[in-house]
Formats: sequence, C-alpha cells, structure tokens
Amino acid sequence: MEETMSQNYPRHRAHLVVKIIGMILITAIVGLAILRDRFVANPQWQVSVVGRGELTYTPDIAKINIGAKVDRAVTAEAALKQLNDNMAKVVKAIIDAGIDKKDVQTLNYNLYPQYDWITAPLTPDSSVQPSGKNILTGYNADQSLVVTIKNLGEENANVSKVIAAAGKAGSNQINSISFESSDMNNLKEQARLKAIADAKSKSAELSQAAGVKLGKIVGWWENMIQGAEAYNSYYGGKGGATMSADVTAPTIPTGEYKLIMEMNLNYEVK
Repeated sequence: MEETMSQNYPRHRAHLVVKIIGMILITAIVGLAILRDRFVANPQWQVSVVGRGELTYTPDIAKINIGAKVDRAVTAEAALKQLNDNMAKVVKAIIDAGIDKKDVQTLNYNLYPQYDWITAPLTPDSSVQPSGKNILTGYNADQSLVVTIKNLGEENANVSKVIAAAGKAGSNQINSISFESSDMNNLKEQARLKAIADAKSKSAELSQAAGVKLGKIVGWWENMIQGAEAYNSYYGGKGGATMSADVTAPTIPTGEYKLIMEMNLNYEVK
C-alpha cells in the first residue's frame, strides 16, 4: 500500500504543478487584457464631436435611364426582333441628338414569358369553385440604357432634346433622370474641410463649457450625405408604341442641390 502511494505521489505532484502553471497563465492573460483596455483602448477618456459641412451646387451632368418594352409577342423570337428594331432606332436617334457613343451604355436586357391565370367558369351544378391554371399568353422583352449627357445646354435643352428624340424613335420607357456634378471630388473636399472646422469649433466650446482639456485627435470618421434626388418620369404605353412626331419636348429643371458632409472627431481627454 505504501509502495503504491509512493508511486502515485510524483504523478499527483506533476498534475498539481500543471494546474498551478495554467492558473498563472490565465491570470496573466486576464491582467494583460485589463491593462490593455485601461491604457490602450480607453473610450471613457475620449470624447466625440460631430461637425457638419454644407454647400450648394448646380449639376452639369445628367444621366437618363431610358429604354423600350415589348409586351405579349406571339413568340420569343418576335419579341426580340421587335425590341431590337426599336432599340436600334432609339440608339441612332440618341447619337444623332449629339451624344457620344461611349456615353450610351446598356443597363439591362430581358426576355421572359407572360403567363395569365385563367379560372374555369363556375357551372350551375358545381358545388365547389373549379380551379384555374396558368396560360402562356406571349413573351415580353425590354432593354434599358443609361445615357450620360455632359453638356446640358441652356435650360437643360439637350436633356429635353434627347428624351424627345428617343421617344419619337421608339422608346416607351423613361425610368429616371438623375443629375450630378463633374467636380464632385472637389465639392466633397470643400464640404469635408467645412465639417472639420465646425467640429473643431464645437470641441473648443464644449470643452470650455465642461471645464475639461482636450488632447490630440485619436480617430475620426466621415459620412457624406448628397441631397440629390432623381427626377422620375415614365412614358406609358404598350410594347412597340412610340411617341408622336409632334410631341412637345419635356421641361426638365435641375435647380440647386445640397451636399452635406459630417465629420466625427474623437478627442483624447487630458
């Protein structure tokens, strides 16, 4: 018995040593994590101030989402042929209106079957409503283009000109028109500098009111808000329909747009 206990003692002792070393390592890891939170990432010793920079601008670029749709063609081939013929005329009309080929891009091109749900008629001797079924009634096809107009002209005359020309040529869909500035990067930088200046001014006022001293900036993030909204329109009509030759060109005002930039500056509190 004593011999067995003497043999097991070194083994128990080794297990005890391993447990003690493990506890020491765990304590060290937890301690390092606490120290890191206290001295390296200590959000309670930081304050965030949000600045706002705002400016207005007049757009000089327009983007039109324009296209054509064919509904309920007898066959898929007929739908594609009718669509392709229409869009070839539309693209030619857009280019003839003064738009460079590289500024006319395809956004989507679709072909899909059209099914209608047909319900069987209810007969006088029917005790329950008869079920219906889906019937293939034709094929639909559509194509959308994005047309970029870099020279808007006086009162956006070139935008109206492109829309009217495309409609006369066979376009029966105008999904949206959006406006933007060719100098957007510079506008963003101006708004960003205004937002930083606003945040610094606020931080000085807030620190004085709170009776604390702020140190260096230890972090920041920005949020750009562009107040531009697309002008939406739609030329309704069945597939293959076109605008009449004497259609009046639309009036498309742009107005002024706002660009708002927010800058959040994180200061170290001394």
